[in-house]
Amino acid sequence: MFWNDETDKKPGFEVPEDVIDLAYRLNCPTLPLDHAHALSSALLAELPWLEDEPHAGVHLVHCAASGNGWYRPQDASSELLHLSKRTRMRLRLPRHRLDDARELTGKNLDVAGHPLEVGKSEVFLLSTQPTQFARYIVTSEDVDEEQFLEAAAKELQAIDIPCRKMLCGISHSMAFPGGPVFTRSLMVADLDPEQAVRLQQVGLGEGRTIGCGLFIPHKGIKAVKETNDK
Repeated sequence: MFWNDETDKKPGFEVPEDVIDLAYRLNCPTLPLDHAHALSSALLAELPWLEDEPHAGVHLVHCAASGNGWYRPQDASSELLHLSKRTRMRLRLPRHRLDDARELTGKNLDVAGHPLEVGKSEVFLLSTQPTQFARYIVTSEDVDEEQFLEAAAKELQAIDIPCRKMLCGISHSMAFPGGPVFTRSLMVADLDPEQAVRLQQVGLGEGRTIGCGLFIPHKGIKAVKETNDK
């Protein structure tokens, strides 16, 4: 864990609208818990340009029981997510692709044999919350927590975000035809509004179309530390 209490806040920041999140309603009772490959493949078949847009990404579908990435299920290969009417599927998009992405409404996707009907969508601006969380950052199986945090700190510095406070979460393995993809979750805290938005726009690492490297706002490091201690 990295921890530095020095801050340099910037007042009066207005959230830009060049990168946004688009949230779709879903008609889909269940999805495989490990659905990164299946969902990405289904979406790329309909929106192939997602792969070529540097600021585009696919948020994997999560429900309350999935624990925000800090809980590891016993057997991801066989468990299902049971979606409620409030569950949404989100894409991160450059705004100039908004109309293209809205064409997904009304489509029926096959996600590993689970039918998913895409409903109406709603636009959300990126968050200025000082704590941002990525459920999946691509790494290697042999990289330990300290090495992972050091690599993340270098990537943050490369996009002009000082590394003040970071917390590494649990590891995940996603199944893909070419072999597993190993990831860790990561929380970055004490960001000023501009840094928080930039981190969401740029992300960390590779794999944005499979749900990796994408940051979302979180309630904070203290709550996660308390959860991990239980």
